[in-house]
Amino acid sequence: MLTEQQVTAETAPRFTHKQVLEILVGLMLAMLTSMISTSVVGTALPTIVGTLGGQDQLAWVASATLLTMTASTPLWGKLSDLYGRKLMFQVSLLVFVFSSVAAGFSQDMGQLIAARAAQGIGAGGLAALPQIILGDVVEPRERGRYSGYIGAVFGVSTVAGPLLGGFIVDNMSWRWTFWICVPLAVVAFVVIQKVLKLPLVRRDTKVDWWGATFITGGTTALMLLLSFGGKEFGWNSGWTYGLGALSLVLFGLAVVAERRAADPILPPRLFRNHTFVLTSVASLLVGAAMFGALMFLPQYLQIVKAMSPTGSGLMTLPMVLGLLVSSIAVGRFVSRTGRWKIFPVVGMLLVAVGLFLLSQLHVDSSLVVVGVDMTVLGVGLGASMQMLILAAQNAVTRADMASTTSGVSFFRSLGGAVGVAAFGAILSNRLSSELVSLAKAAHLPLTGGATPSLGSPAAIHHLPAPVLNVILEAFTRAIHTVFLVGVPIAVLAAVAALMLKELPLRSAQAAPATPADPTAPPVPVEAE
Repeated sequence: MLTEQQVTAETAPRFTHKQVLEILVGLMLAMLTSMISTSVVGTALPTIVGTLGGQDQLAWVASATLLTMTASTPLWGKLSDLYGRKLMFQVSLLVFVFSSVAAGFSQDMGQLIAARAAQGIGAGGLAALPQIILGDVVEPRERGRYSGYIGAVFGVSTVAGPLLGGFIVDNMSWRWTFWICVPLAVVAFVVIQKVLKLPLVRRDTKVDWWGATFITGGTTALMLLLSFGGKEFGWNSGWTYGLGALSLVLFGLAVVAERRAADPILPPRLFRNHTFVLTSVASLLVGAAMFGALMFLPQYLQIVKAMSPTGSGLMTLPMVLGLLVSSIAVGRFVSRTGRWKIFPVVGMLLVAVGLFLLSQLHVDSSLVVVGVDMTVLGVGLGASMQMLILAAQNAVTRADMASTTSGVSFFRSLGGAVGVAAFGAILSNRLSSELVSLAKAAHLPLTGGATPSLGSPAAIHHLPAPVLNVILEAFTRAIHTVFLVGVPIAVLAAVAALMLKELPLRSAQAAPATPADPTAPPVPVEAE
């Protein structure tokens, strides 16, 4: 059997445009399934708590999925190297489907949290493996035209999730928020089973269990700290210092384990790769800026502009359309010209501009202005996200592509967790100080101490006019700070992208133009 070193790129199968599109349909359905299921639950959480109880465990319902998804992402890439892309992709789909069904049948909060944690494990695979599979079937030069569609899936799910959640809660049982995506996952499984034919991977190697344990443990400790710091326990507390120290120790042990492992999950040589390091840094910053904005923008729309959850979801359409159009247009341009570096740089600068514009919103700002600002943000995100992964994949050999892709995805998810936690703390602290200041200026009594509970958006808008005006102005000022903090983060991401070397995108034009036969058995060799 040929070894990895003996196999050249020419032995890998070549797929026709039609075959790639068929594979892409399955990948996009799987990604859409996992992304919608993550966002659809938010709308149903108040109803779920009303049925199952456990208000004190509410944060775990959302955080359990984010925690396990982030922790498991690097592992899926390595497992796909060992056991095959197709098998691991289908395993992640099955884990996701069974855990979704279990979540829908949950009888108490403990069962729901456990099912959501399992959902996150499956979602980790569905976040990384589609990008890895696309890298297997399409060379970097041609990949842009297809990766644009994958980037557009994110935008569609951003709107579809909350809208679908609102419809289900209003017309069906909340349990259908977990079951509704199961048919899509089944279709994705069948499509991939039928059309995806990749070389059979056979490696004489062992799983890096020590590396997996330490990476997962360190990520879990860090995610627990970021998810519950300032909520379940104070930032200046023993829990904070203990989890922080534990994550540092485990990550340190992970470095030692990865340096000694024969086939590490995140090979240390990747961190000597200039492009991988910069794209990981940029992805970390992109995740922080992106998720921070997406998490708190609906709060502005619902609290300040008095929009319903469904209405605030519809209001994100300008951002989604901007993301969709720019993602597809940039992908096609990159495939045609081979030039890619300008787009993550300009894209992140546009994200910075969009965040700055959003920071200028007022209580009486027009929804047209909000829509224009969100469009700028969406165009920037669409132009940059997929290009960072493309740049990282193009800078490594095929043997390291899975580890590289899952690594960049891991840092983006980690950045999102950091951004949500940091921006949430900023919003809470600024809101408390502004409420105290404005209430004193208006000679209003402030009940509930320095950090009063505002209640639901509907309850806020039933308050007396003087109190309502204070709350709306305080929240607007607090959200100003959140968006302003995101501006330098996006600028730093643009600087990281600017430091990238524009390596020529590999092309399959010089390789034999023999298309892959979808009915042929897998070739028993590896791509390089």
